Formats: sequence, structure tokens, C-alpha cells
Amino acid sequence: MNGQTMQNNTRTRAMLLEAGDNIIVATGDIEEGTQLLEHGITVNHQTPQGHKIAIRNIQSGAPILKFGTVIGYAAQNIARGDWLHSHNIRFDAVDKDYAFARDYKPTAILPKAERARFMGIRRANGQVGTRNYIGLFVTVNCSATVARKIGNYFDEERMEAWENVDGVIPFIHDSGCGMELTGEPMDLLRRTLAGYIRHPNMAGAVVLSLGCERNNLAQFFEEQGLAEGKMLKTITMQHVGGTARAIADGKDAVKEMLAQANEVRREPCSAEHITIGMQCGGSDGLSGLSANPGLGAAADILVRNGGTAILSETPEIFGVEHLLTRRARTADVGAKLVERMDWWLEYTKGRDTQINGVVSPGNQAGGLANVLEKSLGGAKKSGSTGLMEVYRYAEPVTQEGLVFMDTPGFDPVSATGQIAGGANLICFTTGRGSCFGSYPSPTIKLASNTPMYTQMRDDMDINCGTVIDGEQSIEELGQTIFEHILAVASGSYSKSEAMGVGEEEFAPWPIGVTG
Repeated sequence: MNGQTMQNNTRTRAMLLEAGDNIIVATGDIEEGTQLLEHGITVNHQTPQGHKIAIRNIQSGAPILKFGTVIGYAAQNIARGDWLHSHNIRFDAVDKDYAFARDYKPTAILPKAERARFMGIRRANGQVGTRNYIGLFVTVNCSATVARKIGNYFDEERMEAWENVDGVIPFIHDSGCGMELTGEPMDLLRRTLAGYIRHPNMAGAVVLSLGCERNNLAQFFEEQGLAEGKMLKTITMQHVGGTARAIADGKDAVKEMLAQANEVRREPCSAEHITIGMQCGGSDGLSGLSANPGLGAAADILVRNGGTAILSETPEIFGVEHLLTRRARTADVGAKLVERMDWWLEYTKGRDTQINGVVSPGNQAGGLANVLEKSLGGAKKSGSTGLMEVYRYAEPVTQEGLVFMDTPGFDPVSATGQIAGGANLICFTTGRGSCFGSYPSPTIKLASNTPMYTQMRDDMDINCGTVIDGEQSIEELGQTIFEHILAVASGSYSKSEAMGVGEEEFAPWPIGVTG
């Protein structure tokens, strides 16, 4: 980002992102009649923070360029100084040259001795966790109350006896029956549950079932290669005598696990064992200028240290997916991404969804005219390294470096897939102020602008508005974020984690037919 800053005598500011752009972005509210002297224009309309202003006349039908990329077309003749938004920017298809793997360059990975380190939790299978939880899982919603009551029993006061265990968390979902016995919906649910059960942040797990559900417990374990043991127990309500007995048995099972779970100790571990899931929600027009590229810079640092960064939210890269396919490690990797995008376009055909142009009211208020503009900003989270692999929802992520996981754009569902895939931290950018959290992997929230960060500092971990304010470069912000990743991975609480936010955000993708 070139990020040239313009000022007038009232210190109103806007940013030109690339020399060839025909718009600038307001970094604060700009009053009608304000002169932006550096470009010799007068602002013709009151323009909110994050919104766009034309810096030259744009003919009807001509492309609107932001970061040198088409984000739509002029719906009418637009004059210099005009406010641009969904009222005068037309959403339309953009020609894309996928150029598979054309721009791929291998990343220079630091030697092991030079890689950053954090205080992690080593598991017997070689995985490294950032947290130490015992999970309560349900095969079907019919056993949700049992899981919830067991979890409530192990409250903060009782857990003082096991100071090295972060908590006992119920992971509740609304599915498991009234669905197809086989096929993609069942595959997604089972893959997600198994990913959490095996997660490096999970010391142990109790899996609760009713007994007659379609997501049959025995079939689930067999299909996913799970087996009962000292740290993985199962309880079936219909077999043990009902709700009360299942709750009592569940408490006993957790108590048996707590002593062993409490034996863990943190020790220095290489940053190569950190896998972050990257999310953005409640985005605004500044997200793509500060928080998202800042997170991309941090992802680049993590990748150079041997770690892994998962980009997701497939509908929210629509229109700019060619910028990723060009960086793909191979043509096959790039083709996987296009195949997933084609699936989404077919799945959403004729529906009132984001991929078909219209973003949420909050995104629009924040300055994003359509999904192309949102995608352009969202893709900035990917940084600059090669795209190494593409995964389906909740598949185990085994490839180091920058990877992509196919998920919806809805943050809880998307982050759930990333965690199931192995993300032991979530990094979440927001411009409007999303109050998201997650278990068992803590969420770090990154605010795109200083006013929102100041207003919501109890929820926001890092103020990325320092870039907009001219106090930090993108590279400096990336280093700040990376250092915070190491600190949270070492056990420091994120803001959402300190408030206990995240239990309700477990949300496996509910795709498919029910009945």
C-alpha cells in the first residue's frame, strides 16, 4: 500500500492507495465543501469514514479502481469530489485471469535455530497446544442439556484445584438427527467434531449421545478413527438410564481426566507449531487498509518462522480469487480454489446472498459498496507468500505456510471449521466492532480504526488504526500482531477469552437437507 496521506487545514485526511486509482478513501468523516488540497478537489458530499471519493471524473460504465483492482462500475457519470457508494457503483462480473502458479515464489523459511519461540504445551503425539481444555461433545442436540450441566458443574471455583487446566467446555450444536445418514452434511458434522476432539488444545474429551440418533456414536468413532481410552470417554443416555445418570457419569469421567490433564507444563516451542485461523467480520472501508494488511504482514512473519495461516470465507474472496491462484504453489492447488468458488456460485444461484453482490447493512455503513470491494480488503489478510494448499471445511490442515479452507463467510461457522482443521489461535479483524470469541483456541481481535478501538477497548486486543493515524507502517503493525500472537499462544489471555466469550460460538456448518 502506497498510502499517500492528504491533509487540509482542518486536518481531514484521506488515502490514495495506488497511483492508478480513481478514488481515495476517507480516514475520518469529511464535511461537504472540504478542500483536499493535494489533489485540488473539493468534496461534493458529506463522506463518512471509510467511504470513497472520486479524484477525477468517471464516465458511466467505467471501472472503479481501488488498490488498482476493479471493485465495480460507475452506474452514472461521476464528478471529481463525488461520494461513491452502492448508489452509484454497479456490481457486475469482472474478467479474471487465474494464471495458475504464475507468480508463485517459495518462501525463505528461517533455520530452526532462528525461529521465534513461545511457551506451548507439547502433546504425546507431537502436536503443540496453546491451551489445555477438557471438552464435552454431543453427537446430537438431544444430549446438549447433559453436556451443559456437566460443564456448569466444573465452574471457576471447582477448577481452582486443577490450575493447569483452562476449563471444561461443552461444545453444543443443533444437528445430529433428522438428516441424511450419509453424504456431505453428515461428513461435515463428523469431521468437525473429530477435529475438535483431536485438537492440540484439548487434553481430553467426553462424547455424549442419546442412543437413537442418525449420527450414530459407534459409526462416528469408526469412520473418524477414534477409540475410547483414558482421555476419551463416551456416555450414551439410553444405555446408562437417562439424563440424571448421564450427568453423574459425565462428572465422574471428567474428574478422572483432570489429574492427568493438570500434569502439563508449558515449555519453549518453535513458532512453527502455531496455526492461526484468519477471520474478518463487521468490516468497514478501513479494514482493507489497516487491520487486514497488518494481519497479512503478521502471517508472512509466521510463515517465515515455519508456521501456518489459514485464510477462509470463500464467498468473501469472490472477485479477487485470481490474486490467490496466481500465487498458488501448483496449478492443481489453484484449480482447487476455483472449483470451490464454482461450487458456491452454483449453490447460491438466484439467492439473495453476499456472493451475488449485496453485503450486510453494517458493511455498507462502514463504506463497502459490494462484495468485490469487501473481497479485495479481506484478501489482504493473506499477506504475500505462496498459496500452499486448499482444504475443504474442517479437513485436517497438514501443509505448512499460507493455506485456504473453504468455509462460509459467517464468522462462527468459518472459525469452527478452521479450529477443527487445527488452528490453535484465531486472529479476527473488524472495523465495526465484532465481539467474537472462541474455544478451545483463543481469539485475538484487531480493530481497523482508532475511534472504534477506543469505544470498544474491552473487546479489542490491538488497535490497527495506528496505520491510518500515521503512527505505524503496515510492516511495523505486522510485527506488533506477531508478537501478540506469541504472547497469547504462551498463555496470556485475549480480551474475549478474559470475558469468557466463545462457548456459544461453536457452530459446525449446517449445510444440507434436514427433515
